[in-house]
Amino acid sequence: MLAIEWLDFFILILATFRLTHLIVFDDITSFIRKPFLTSTIQENASGQLEEIIEIKGSGLRHFIGSLLSCYWCVGFWCSLITVLIYYYFPAVFPIIVVFAVAGAAAFIESKT
Repeated sequence: MLAIEWLDFFILILATFRLTHLIVFDDITSFIRKPFLTSTIQENASGQLEEIIEIKGSGLRHFIGSLLSCYWCVGFWCSLITVLIYYYFPAVFPIIVVFAVAGAAAFIESKT
């Protein structure tokens, strides 16, 4: 059985959170989502702006668009990738720590 220290586990959680947010929401990775999703901003009845996401195409393109529009779905795959990298490529751990610090900072910023 594979053992993991609590601190490493917490670092993996934060790194996965940041990686997931990077893929699903951040503008810098919009080029990844663009072939699969259309995003428009509309004003709702109460005057607030809402982002409307539409999935493009059919078949595999639609499947990938569905995946990229779902925070929970992308989160699962990001956690799988992060844990596999942690176990099989330990030299990359400093990059995982950077993602974890960025994730913690984003979490703190969203609560202030």
